[in-house]
Amino acid sequence: MTTQTLSSPAAAQGCGSGSCQCASAAAQPAVQEVFVNGIALHAPGQRPDTASLRELAYTELLRQQAVSQGLLTRHTGLTTPELGQTEREIIEAMVDQEVITPQPTEDEGRRYYEAHKAQFLVGQALHVRHILFAVTPGVNVQALTVHAERALLELSHKGVAPGRFAQLAAELSNCPSSAQGGDLGWITPDDCAPELATELFHLQHAQTGTGVHPRLFHTRFGFHIIDVLERRSGTQPAYEEVRERIAALLTMQSRARALHQYMSLLVGEAEIEGIALEGADSPLVQ
Repeated sequence: MTTQTLSSPAAAQGCGSGSCQCASAAAQPAVQEVFVNGIALHAPGQRPDTASLRELAYTELLRQQAVSQGLLTRHTGLTTPELGQTEREIIEAMVDQEVITPQPTEDEGRRYYEAHKAQFLVGQALHVRHILFAVTPGVNVQALTVHAERALLELSHKGVAPGRFAQLAAELSNCPSSAQGGDLGWITPDDCAPELATELFHLQHAQTGTGVHPRLFHTRFGFHIIDVLERRSGTQPAYEEVRERIAALLTMQSRARALHQYMSLLVGEAEIEGIALEGADSPLVQ
């Protein structure tokens, strides 16, 4: 039989004394503890941020796996212990032994090369200018997007004045390049954020043409209006020249998938309370 305790309105509001703190204490929600197979990840009353809790949870799963295999001694406390360098090395060695990483075949390497040739171009560069609408804490992203789209629409008109881009960059851009009309000079894929490099250099549509891009670019910094002024195409190396690079990349991707599957199995077999886990985010298995 479940017994439910009901509190009166007076109890929820405190005793009425000016020096009483029971009302404020009652108003604070209880801190939910997080457990992995009955082991708490933090002390009662404390609550690390979600990212830290996930890291602690994955680390505790790996520690318990090492204990079950006799690699580490059993912990007698009720809260997860802090791991030393020796314990971490033991866990890393266990993961290396248990997680099998399939090696890419020659055919897989060649298929990747054919599908991502632009990724291996040597010497390609673009002369670019941009207008950055920075996404900062507290900014109204929807209003910012509308503002950026309005500027992009104006610059996309065929009859736009030649100096209008530089003028809008000086007025609107949150990048220091606004002082130069948004001109970034000649850039290579290594000079810009990965998501911008992909759009400007690696995708099929990015291989030809100049002018204002017909849509906004979204990066970790915000929204960009991009104008490609000039381009250097670069040269395409043969597959044999980049074979080792591709093999390393495919091996890394294969390793990541294998680690994710391994951690997902540990998560599925564990009793976890207070947090949702999905895959392998622990730095011990990166």
